[in-house]
Amino acid sequence: MSLTLMTNISAFAIEEITIKKDSIVTLNDCIKIALENSPIIKRFKYNYGVSKSNVGIAKSAYFPTIGVGTGYTINESSSSNRYMSAYNSNVYTVQATLNQLIWNFGKTNANIRMQKFNMITALFNFDDGVLDTIYEVKTNYYGVLAAKAAVDINRANVQINERNYQRIKAYFDEGIRSKIDLVNAEVNLSDSKVTLVDAEKAYKNAMVTLNNSMYIAFTPDYKIEPTESFNISTYSIDLEELDKKNDLSTPPEPVSDAVLTSSVEKMDVLTGYKFEEFPYTFEKSVEIAYKNRPDLKAYDATLKAMKENLLYIKREYYPEISASAGYGFRDINSTNSFNLGINLSSSLNILSKKHEIDSGKLQVQLTENEINLLKQNVYFEVQNAYVNMIELEKQIPLLAVKVKQTLENFELADGRYSVGLGDFIELQDAKVQYNNAQHSYVQTVYNYNVARAALEKAMALPQPVTITIEDVS
Repeated sequence: MSLTLMTNISAFAIEEITIKKDSIVTLNDCIKIALENSPIIKRFKYNYGVSKSNVGIAKSAYFPTIGVGTGYTINESSSSNRYMSAYNSNVYTVQATLNQLIWNFGKTNANIRMQKFNMITALFNFDDGVLDTIYEVKTNYYGVLAAKAAVDINRANVQINERNYQRIKAYFDEGIRSKIDLVNAEVNLSDSKVTLVDAEKAYKNAMVTLNNSMYIAFTPDYKIEPTESFNISTYSIDLEELDKKNDLSTPPEPVSDAVLTSSVEKMDVLTGYKFEEFPYTFEKSVEIAYKNRPDLKAYDATLKAMKENLLYIKREYYPEISASAGYGFRDINSTNSFNLGINLSSSLNILSKKHEIDSGKLQVQLTENEINLLKQNVYFEVQNAYVNMIELEKQIPLLAVKVKQTLENFELADGRYSVGLGDFIELQDAKVQYNNAQHSYVQTVYNYNVARAALEKAMALPQPVTITIEDVS
């Protein structure tokens, strides 16, 4: 089973993306698939096409209007008066007219400009939809990486609890440890298995969410590639195993050195993690956002369209100058007629027009107010994303140290318990701290990646993978 599609992406050549069983899919591949499949992006393109047609309709006012007609008339009359004779006539006529707008004091020009600005608005709305799609895919992609890391951590935790259970059972059989330690070990092993099942469910749900953001279904199992800032080994995605029942009552095979098989250490999330320093200050980030944001540009184009609409309404006070020409033919005596004229006409409801002008002015003021509101929202959006990213950036190395420290503490507690110096509670506390530290670290790495993606979206930074309106099929 495979999924094949064609994309035109940025400056790249046309590239075929095929999802086959066990193939490796990158973040950029997922973004390309989403941009190609998204019905929302296609909707923006169709809206742009409608607005482009409206420009053509507005321009058509300068083209002449042609009218043609023909008819055949039968007239019959009769009279009972003997002094009046009956009358019969059959008349065939052909006529043609031509009307051409000469000048309407800029009304048509204002309408054309208004429709052009509406077309520009539709184009910027398309760009904004592309940014939203990219951000959604990034967020869900990182969510899958985090969910899979959680599965690996919980799987290692099951192995650790199994190791403890096997060891304590042996101690209990020798009379070294009490029954309560054995029972607690059994409970902890069962709890860890339940937690692993929950983590696997969360992982599969994360995969469904990612596929949904790419607008694909019925995909085969495939592998996801880690990103540079979320470096976790590739792994298989098996949604077909969702309903498979596992016998959790059977403990796994005894695992040696399970303490040292932590997901974070094993998967090189700690040693392999790196990120590029964000190149802009907060002030520069806001400046770039004001310059790049397509939604701001769309509102600016809308404001210009509203101003042109107001100008169009005001100019309806002026008359319209047009020229007309006509030709007619009647078969009676082969009569031909031709007329040519210049017309000055105006039709106006003054009270209605006054209210239309008032409404047009309010539309301009409303759009200006929306722009001011959006600028404030952009400022706070950038500020929130920037603060989150910087704070998470600071937390990551601290949490990395904490994972190593809790691992060392767990190893010490495990050693003390093995020689009879520590109790089971001390061992369990150390294990829980170590497990929680790993989860906190992975969650923070996920939060950082999402915060950075949110900041890039808020600033409308150029993306390595994007799509233009001409690329949409």
